[in-house]
Amino acid sequence: MIFLLILLVVVNLWLLFPVAIFAIEIFASLLPARDRAIVSDGHRPDVAILVPAHQEESGIAATVMALRGQLRPGDRLLVVADNCTDGTAALARAAGAEVVERHDPDCRGKGYALDFGVRHLEQAPVAVVIVVDADCTLTPGSVDRLAREVAASGRPVQGLYLMTAPPDGGLNFQVAEFAFLIKNRVRPAGLHRLGLPCHLTGSGMAFPWETIRTANLAHASLVEDMKLGLDLALSGQPPLYCGNARIDSFFPYTTAGAATQRSRWEEGHVGMIALALRSLPAAVAAHSLKALALALDILVPPLTLLILLIIGAFVITAAVTWLFGLPGLALYISMASLLLFGLSAFVAWFAYGRHVLSPRALMKVVPYLFSKLKLYGSMATGGRSKGWVRTDRKRSDS
Repeated sequence: MIFLLILLVVVNLWLLFPVAIFAIEIFASLLPARDRAIVSDGHRPDVAILVPAHQEESGIAATVMALRGQLRPGDRLLVVADNCTDGTAALARAAGAEVVERHDPDCRGKGYALDFGVRHLEQAPVAVVIVVDADCTLTPGSVDRLAREVAASGRPVQGLYLMTAPPDGGLNFQVAEFAFLIKNRVRPAGLHRLGLPCHLTGSGMAFPWETIRTANLAHASLVEDMKLGLDLALSGQPPLYCGNARIDSFFPYTTAGAATQRSRWEEGHVGMIALALRSLPAAVAAHSLKALALALDILVPPLTLLILLIIGAFVITAAVTWLFGLPGLALYISMASLLLFGLSAFVAWFAYGRHVLSPRALMKVVPYLFSKLKLYGSMATGGRSKGWVRTDRKRSDS
């Protein structure tokens, strides 16, 4: 019985740890902002906007034309048409971008495309490189803000990257938008207010030239941005959050497209947890609080998975405690996890997410959570996404 009690205590303490990290970030986001004053006039370094694109003919021209509106003389706009069989390259050129094409079906992934683009930029490098996904738009002035922040800090910088659910998208899309809001706005803001770095989130990433030139980019990680941010933090260049440079995109309109996208993100994040655990000793040995903070943040699983784990642990702990007449220690720890997560999630929703997820929609979240069991079951049995698969963005299911 003692062994069973110890096992339950250890499992519930293991779950309480990421819950505590999540809660600290949520509550810290409510603290006064720490944004530094960035000079808005005078010299702004030249930038190269790097756009990795795979099968993006439907929207690449609009993306290029919007980005060109934020360029200055001396800037470059480079589209990497990666393993494309459609009109992505031709349409990007017609819209005014510099285009390079990459064809290597054995090495597929955004990381390979970024590395190919950086190698091309080496022929005439600029001070700052900004990565923007092919389906994103930047609010006016965002390129300038990112470039100036990089110049002032000498560090990589991540803008505020948000995704919007399609009109009348239903509960699944609303929950996804809320989760994305917490991941890319609330938690990075909390870390920033504590004086800590943030993760790179894929689009709106800005780098000093020497940093991106020497970065390890050529790999097929499903979350290449998160991996890159952790690598940079361990090497002494932790990314800085810039909440006043906003990057917008939208979720796929189809249920299948949205499911593919979310599955890829969640699989990649879960896979990164093992890397984060292995990185903890290196962060401690380097006496790097910033690298340690990013590694610990990765240990917080995707929110739906975390909720299911907390609920499952509470139900099992309560049942075993009652059946075997165990002391209540493990059950108290499990209750603490459940209550702390619930409180912090409610605070995040009340402060930031009421416009995304209505009170009525909150009542329907539980069935959505259990619908994710199929995904996590597939991941547990070895099912994985492979390669760089463009997200289906058709506007209606067919």
